[in-house]
Formats: sequence, structure tokens, C-alpha cells
Amino acid sequence: MSGLQSRIIKSLSDISENDWNACCFNEHTGHNPFLSYAFMNALEKSGSATAKTGWMAQHIIAHQGVEIIGIMPLYLKNHSQGEYVFDHSWANAYHAAGGQYYPKLQSSVPFTPVTSPRLLVRPDQDTRKIQEYLLDAAIVHAENLGVSSLHVTFPEKNEWELMNEKSFLKRLDQQYHWVNQDYCSFDDFLMALSSRKRRNIRKERKQAVSDNIDIEILSGNDITEHHWDHYFSFYLDTANRKWGQPYLNRLFFSLLGEKISDRIVLIMCKRQNRYIAGALNLLSDDTLYGRYWGAIEDHRYLHFEICYYQAIEYAIKHGLKKVEAGAQGEHKLARGYMPTPTYSNHWIQNTSFRDAVSHYLDHEKEIVAQNTEILSSLAPFKKT
Repeated sequence: MSGLQSRIIKSLSDISENDWNACCFNEHTGHNPFLSYAFMNALEKSGSATAKTGWMAQHIIAHQGVEIIGIMPLYLKNHSQGEYVFDHSWANAYHAAGGQYYPKLQSSVPFTPVTSPRLLVRPDQDTRKIQEYLLDAAIVHAENLGVSSLHVTFPEKNEWELMNEKSFLKRLDQQYHWVNQDYCSFDDFLMALSSRKRRNIRKERKQAVSDNIDIEILSGNDITEHHWDHYFSFYLDTANRKWGQPYLNRLFFSLLGEKISDRIVLIMCKRQNRYIAGALNLLSDDTLYGRYWGAIEDHRYLHFEICYYQAIEYAIKHGLKKVEAGAQGEHKLARGYMPTPTYSNHWIQNTSFRDAVSHYLDHEKEIVAQNTEILSSLAPFKKT
């Protein structure tokens, strides 16, 4: 494109918040909180996603003169942690063949398995052409660095298809999302389920709070540092057990609360006037995203209540279209969360290794499709 140039920035401090956010608005999904300058900068400024933790920023900026018109969030990585699209077996195979898999390039929002644009374009621009320009610039950057591969995880489907035209392999996976069918209340949602599932959910909700547990739903200025202190202790407990170490630090949550508290829904649980559990959710214009849950006391079904049922109730009350409750978890199916496709793309430098991965992905795609079909048949909704 005439007059279009690209450059690499290694810190969000090299771009203004207004310029970054101007490229983040999507005509279909509106504003996504994870793509916002505030969220990405909180990851960097807190030290959670930096070169020291294996996330070295290499964001591609497309500009025409002084006007920034496109961005591709990009990181140079020396590991595969915090991605939720697993390529550890690829790395092992590459090393076994005598190659060096790391470092690699990764386009994603760190620690965030949420589908959202990866090729960010100002709404007043030719979206397709600038998306292609960003991809071409990313491939050139990968070649110049001599990395083994370039990965784009959780892009939107149209980007997934476009990247396949640019020599990226396509990978398919799934998550579980709840979709609002214009329900008027939680009971209205329950009436769409089979009678057995309806009874089970009512039983779980009642038992979850049976030990005199009170639930608070906080947003905006209602969230204080006192709440973040307690919540972070819950997050640490889960992170230490699930990942061995936490990805995020305490400062990250303070920065998030300071900058986008209106996009946060923090669900906290109290027993005997003491906080014992909590779950963090973020809001886009039409979706509630469940992120991190933790507890310092074990109460049966409390996880389901806080992470799934409260989220559904909030979405219905506020007229949201969806709840995305994070990666994995077939137990979500019985609670109304249906299997939904997620996508990733992979550009691999070595031709022989690319062919091997391509065959693997063809086989994997068939398995994912079969699993999705089987799981969909087990949906808790009334048969029609």
C-alpha cells in the first residue's frame, strides 16, 4: 500500500494509549477489554509479561505518515507457558530432530485464552489490506530473526481463514460458552433445560451457599485495594496448585482496577464476615469473560455457583449475549455451557517440520470435530 510502513515497538510506552485503542475497536464485538491499552500495559508495567518472564514485546505497528492505522500484538518467547494452545510436543520433536524451537514469535494476549482480533485495524481503514500488510510484516520479522515459528492464538474466524491464505497452518480447538437466548431470568434459563438438569442445578446452588455464605458482586469504584488483597490470596492458591507458580502479580490487579474498573465484575464470597473465595470477570460490550477463581475454604459446588451460575445470572440481568468461562472443562456442559470452536494459526519456517505438523493438525481437527459432535448431543437442554 502506498506510503504504508511498519516498525517494531518493544514497549507500550512507545505508543500512545489513544493510538493503540483507536485500532482496537471491532465492528462486530465492540470494545474488548483484553486488547485495551490498559490491560496490555498492566501486564507489562506490573512485570507479569516482560522479557524477564519470557514475553519480549515485538508489537508490529503499521503507520501511514504519522498516523497509526494497524497493530499486531506480538511477543518473542523462550517457552510455551501461558498460551492455552499447546505446542510442547512440537518443541520436543523439533529439538529431537536437532533443531532449536525457541525462541518463537507469539501473537496473543498473554495468559488470556479469549477469542479476539489479532490484526487490529482502525475502523476508517481498508481492513483486509492492512491485515494482510501486518501478516506480511510479521513473516518478514520472523525470517529476519531466524525463529522456528510464528503462532497466532485465539484469533477471530475471519482472521484464521485469512492467515491460511498466507501460509499459516490452521488449528482447531474448543471451549465452552453460554449463550443468552433472550432469557428474562435465571429461572427462565432453567426452564430450557431437562427436568433432571434443572433439579441438579437448583440443588447445587442451594448447597453452595448452605454454610451461611454471602455473595457480593462488585464493579467500578466499589472495588477497593482491600478487595484486591483478599482476591489475590485466592488467585495465588489456585495458581500455585494449577501452574506451579502464578503468572500475574499483585500490582497487575491494582493497575487493572485503577484503569478499567468499569469493565470488571468481581464476585466475592464471605463466611462469618470473612472473605473466603472470589472470581474475576471482565466485560466487553456484549460478553462476560470469567478469568480467575480461587478459594481458601472448600465448599461443595461453590466454584460452580461463583464461576458459572452467578455469571449467567449477571449476563441475563444486564442483557449480555454470552458468558465465556475460560479454557477447558467438560463439567461446564451440564451447566448450560456449550462446546464452541476456537482457532489458532501457525507459520513454521522449516518445510519438513511444517509438513509433519500439517498432517498432525489434519488428524487433530477430525478428533476435535467428533468430540464436539458427541458433546453437543449431551447438551442439558430439552430435546426438540
